[in-house]
Amino acid sequence: MTPAPRLAPSIDDPPGDGSVIDRLVAANRTYAAGFVDPGMGARPVLRVAVVACMDARIDLHAALGLELGDCHTVRNAGGVVTDDTIRSLTISQRALGTRSVILIHHTGCGLESLTEEFRHELEMEVGQRPAWAVEAFRDVDQDVRQSMRRVRTSPFLAHTDDVRGFVFDVTTGLLREIDPA
Repeated sequence: MTPAPRLAPSIDDPPGDGSVIDRLVAANRTYAAGFVDPGMGARPVLRVAVVACMDARIDLHAALGLELGDCHTVRNAGGVVTDDTIRSLTISQRALGTRSVILIHHTGCGLESLTEEFRHELEMEVGQRPAWAVEAFRDVDQDVRQSMRRVRTSPFLAHTDDVRGFVFDVTTGLLREIDPA
């Protein structure tokens, strides 16, 4: 798969005309000019939901050999299973037919260097404590296990028998499966 041309500047690029968002909107116009409605519904063809970290180094579709329409993708900081992740998975399963869940964390995750102290620092800065937990962790394998447990024990999810967790190596591109035990 050939990557799309880089339209957004990197942090090292000199400032140019317009913002990064202006460049993204312009790229969308180019994309839309050649867009053809794929004629598919919202139900994922492979009946799988992928929960992964938002890390920009992970191209999930390429890494998993997925095509447009194959899966639902839920991404957040750390790829952790939060209440909002369970919300998305519940809708994915109960309204849109997914049956399998793959959880993907990765090496070198930024959440390994944070602590819950981050919330306290935010509260001191803005005067209000965030309602959400940072979900920081030190052991990526253990965090994948915790995420698998959260999915498997959720009363809202109808299908918890095919839930597997992995760690993506950002230097090799390989997945390493985590034993849930």
